[in-house]
Amino acid sequence: MAYITEQIIEKFSALKVIPVIAVEEAQDIIPLVKTLSENGLPVAEITFRSAAGEEAIRLTRQHFPDVLIAAGTVLTPAQVVAAKNAGADCIVTPGFNPNIVKLCQQLELPITPGVNNPTAIEAALELGINAVKFFPAEASGGVKMIKALLGPYANLQIMPTGGIGPANIKDYLAIPNVVACGGSWFVDKDLIKGKNWAEIGRLVREAVELVR
Repeated sequence: MAYITEQIIEKFSALKVIPVIAVEEAQDIIPLVKTLSENGLPVAEITFRSAAGEEAIRLTRQHFPDVLIAAGTVLTPAQVVAAKNAGADCIVTPGFNPNIVKLCQQLELPITPGVNNPTAIEAALELGINAVKFFPAEASGGVKMIKALLGPYANLQIMPTGGIGPANIKDYLAIPNVVACGGSWFVDKDLIKGKNWAEIGRLVREAVELVR
């Protein structure tokens, strides 16, 4: 399990920026993931923020077997099982729920739980988790807070998400323990709704160039 999780973290680390996606229409995920892949980001964190999340994961797995799929905003055991059955490679949660973590471990499904304070970090470490999502990043103190937390928790691997964009992503990635950042500015909901794949492609290329 630890080995599988390390492999996922290595993939995140190579990509540096992870698209955090919410689609209203499941079918939109096909041209969206195609656009991401063709422009240098063969990865998608597909969230359960919309009812289309599970089907979008299934469609991505069917059409893009090599794309790394994270199921995001997973809040319940039922969503964990649905994500796994649909073909997700890993789970990302906004907070730290020990029951969700233990279920993922039982299912041998890598999980990056959300934390933003020492108590949650210690709860994660207690269950053998040392790669976490820092959320909501900017609202929780951003770069300054991460640096402060790394004093006592120097071995933590961190994926900040929330309020990150072109203006500050490099500041986060400059911290050695930051593996990658989650972002949604280049997969904006309105652009997806308008099926503006050309503009999304341009923004993806810009994002990839920015984090190189």
